[in-house]
Amino acid sequence: MPARPLPVTVAFDLDGTLVDTAPDLTAALNHALACLGRPPVEAESVRTMVGQGARRLLEQALTATGPADAVEAMVETGLPHFLAHYRANIAAASRPFPGAQEALARLAAQGCRLALCTNKPEALTHALLDALGWRGRFAAVVGADSRPWRKPDPRHLLDTIAGAGGTPEGAAYVGDSPTDAATARAAGVPFILVTFGYCDVPHASLPASARIDRFAELERALANIQSGIQSGFTAPAAG
Repeated sequence: MPARPLPVTVAFDLDGTLVDTAPDLTAALNHALACLGRPPVEAESVRTMVGQGARRLLEQALTATGPADAVEAMVETGLPHFLAHYRANIAAASRPFPGAQEALARLAAQGCRLALCTNKPEALTHALLDALGWRGRFAAVVGADSRPWRKPDPRHLLDTIAGAGGTPEGAAYVGDSPTDAATARAAGVPFILVTFGYCDVPHASLPASARIDRFAELERALANIQSGIQSGFTAPAAG
């Protein structure tokens, strides 16, 4: 029996979806907090804060570790410390989630266009991809500062899909967070939620076309979505 068709374009979130970056983000965050006289945070806490960019990550950590009255000014002071430390240690401990690299290779071999839609700054995204040996793996890479807008603005995802040469009607988005779910829903693109990533709400509360517990399940989920697209599938509404 021939393989079931897959969406032409598959876009991915990066942190918490393809790569476990929490260890290096935590180290950079704690470096910035120390520079600001604040106590460190645990990696497990950071996993619930990732997804809305570096500024918001630092803001949440400052709010969690001390008085909130001067957080805005402290973010401005601490953000350069965070970014410099993170850039210098971009993949000291960050690693692809089990099966991610193999899943990307299989999708590419089947003719899928792969793309990245991330709220990580574009320069840091490319630095991480280079460190992982993933240069050239993605047909489009759109970061937090690549456009005037970013997730959950649907244009971030739509621009990513278009940059890969695809269309929303033949695409799917894979992510791990409420931000990713909201982005896909607003863009009208089917969403696959990875349950092993960084999420601060129950997975069942997020609108998703499919949920996977490991990357070995990705192709089946994509094939099911593609069958739905061909049958007039529409992305689920939030419930």
